[in-house]
Amino acid sequence: MTDAQRIGGDVVVETLRALGADTVFGLPGQHALGLFEALRRAENVRVISSRVENNLAFAADGHARARLAADPDGPVPVTPMIVSTGPGALLTLASLQESRAASVPVLGISSQIPVAGLGGGRHGYLHELPDQQASFRDVVKSVHVVRTVSQIPTALREAWESASTAPYGPVWVEIPQDVLLEPTELPRITSVTARPAPLAPLPELLTEAANLLGAAKKPVILAGGGALRSGSHAELKALAEALRAPVLSTFGGKGVFGWEHELSGQSWLEDWHSTEFLADADVLLVLGSGLGELSSNYREFAPRGRLIQVEADLGKLESNYPALGIHADVRLVLQGLLEQVPFRRADGAAETAVAALLDKVRERLDGQPLEAERKLIDDIRAAVPEGTQTFWDMTIAAYWAWSAWNPDGAPIHTAQGAGGLGYGLPGALGGAAATGKPVLAVSGDGGAMYGIAELATAVQHGLDVTWLVVDDGGYGILREYLTGAFGQSTATELARPDFEALARSFGVPATVSSLDTIGKDLASALGTPGPSVVVLPALLKMFEPTHLEKK
Repeated sequence: MTDAQRIGGDVVVETLRALGADTVFGLPGQHALGLFEALRRAENVRVISSRVENNLAFAADGHARARLAADPDGPVPVTPMIVSTGPGALLTLASLQESRAASVPVLGISSQIPVAGLGGGRHGYLHELPDQQASFRDVVKSVHVVRTVSQIPTALREAWESASTAPYGPVWVEIPQDVLLEPTELPRITSVTARPAPLAPLPELLTEAANLLGAAKKPVILAGGGALRSGSHAELKALAEALRAPVLSTFGGKGVFGWEHELSGQSWLEDWHSTEFLADADVLLVLGSGLGELSSNYREFAPRGRLIQVEADLGKLESNYPALGIHADVRLVLQGLLEQVPFRRADGAAETAVAALLDKVRERLDGQPLEAERKLIDDIRAAVPEGTQTFWDMTIAAYWAWSAWNPDGAPIHTAQGAGGLGYGLPGALGGAAATGKPVLAVSGDGGAMYGIAELATAVQHGLDVTWLVVDDGGYGILREYLTGAFGQSTATELARPDFEALARSFGVPATVSSLDTIGKDLASALGTPGPSVVVLPALLKMFEPTHLEKK
C-alpha cells in the first residue's frame, strides 16, 4: 500500500475534516490500523493519544466542553474519538455515560471485526463480540454501523448531526476492519456538512408561559445545564432583568448567569434555604434541568406554585414534577419569551430576597466548623487566572465547588452528570488541547489513581495542565457517607504512591503544598508553562446535609 492509494480510513478522516474536526482523540488497535494510517497522512488534523480508552473518552468530553464554554455562540463543537474493537471500545462506556448525562457532543468511532464476522456468529475473530453495538445502544444518543466505504460519509454526517442536535450527546459509529483498509476509488470528500435541526418551541406553549410569567408576583428562574449549553447567557440576563426574577443555577448550569449579579441566588442547591426559595415562587421557570436528585435536594423540593419546564431532552420533561412542559432549546424559548413578557420596573424586592437568601446560607455555614474548606475554595479560585477553565473529579473539594465556586471567568466542568471517578486529569487534558491555554484539574487521591498514567500524555503532547491532588488517604466522600450511615467505613482507606515523586518520574514538576500555601503554590504552577502537579495533604469535610433536617 502506498501513500497515493486511498483507503476507507482516508474517507473517514476526510469526512471528519469536512465536518469541521481539527482534533481527534485516538488510541490505536489492530482493527483500527486503517484509521491511524489515514490520520498519519492527513493534513491539519491533530491526534491526541491516551494511555487508557476510558481516559481518552474523558479527554474528548473535556475538549468538547471547553470549546463550547470558550465560544457558546459558535457551531456545536463535536469532538471525534477513535478506538479499536472489543476491549478498547468497551472501556469507553463509563466515560460516555458521563457525556450522555451531561449532554456533551462526542463522536465515538470504533473499528469492528471484518464484515464477514458481523451478525452474531461465533467466528473467533480477535476482539469479537456477538453484538458490540448493543453495549452502546442505551448509553449514547445513536448508533451507526457502516458496511461499505461508500456509506462512510453519510453515516458520519448523520452521527455528527445527532451529536450536535439539542440535547447534545455522544454518538457511536462502527466501521469494520476490512472496510477501513479497503482501497477506494471514491473522490476525495470535501463537501460534507452537518445541519442539526433547531428545536423550536410550540408558539401556543410559549404564549402560555409568557402569560404565566407576566402575571406572576414572585417569579424565580432555575437555570440548568441545558441553559448553559444553549449559549443563552445574554437572553437569560435580559429575561431575569425584565421580570425582576431571581436566578439560581443547578450545578451543571453554573456560569450561565453572573455569579455576582444582583439577582443571582448562586447555586447552593443542597441548602434547604435555596430549596425553599425555589418552592416559594408562584411561578418557577426551569430552564434545561430535569430536576433530578441533586437539583431537587434529594427529592425534597416541593413547589407550591406553577412550574414551567423547558427541556430539550424529551424524556426529562415532567419526569419528576408536573409542569407546563416545553420541549425546546432553551435559547429559542428565551428569545421568544423576551418578545412577549412585560418589562417590570425594579423595586428592590427581588434583590432584597436574593440578599436574604445568601445571608441565610452563609449563616448556616458559619454555624459549622468549616473554615478550612471554605478558605480552600476561595484560595483555589483566587489563584486561577481570568479565562482559565477548570475540571473537577468526584472529590470533596469538587462537592464544595458545585455550590461555592464562582464560575465567572473560570468555567467549571465536573463529572457530576454520571458521577464516575477519574474525570479530572483527562478532562483537563482535553480542555488544554481545545483552548491552547492553561487549565486546572482537581482530583482526590482515590480518583487520581484512575488517570495517573495520563501524566505521560500531558508530557507527550505538551499540554498545559496544573493538576491539584487533594490527598486525604482514601475515598473521602465515601468515608463520610459510610461513617454517617453506619458509624464506620469499609474499603475507603487506600495505599497510595508518593504523588510528588511519581509526577517527577514522568518529568512533571511537582510541589507538596499545605492549606496555608495552596493559593501561592497553585498560582505559581498555573503561571508556569507545561504540565505540573500540586499535592495537598488535607482531610476535608462536607457541610451538613439539609434534606434530612429540612431547616
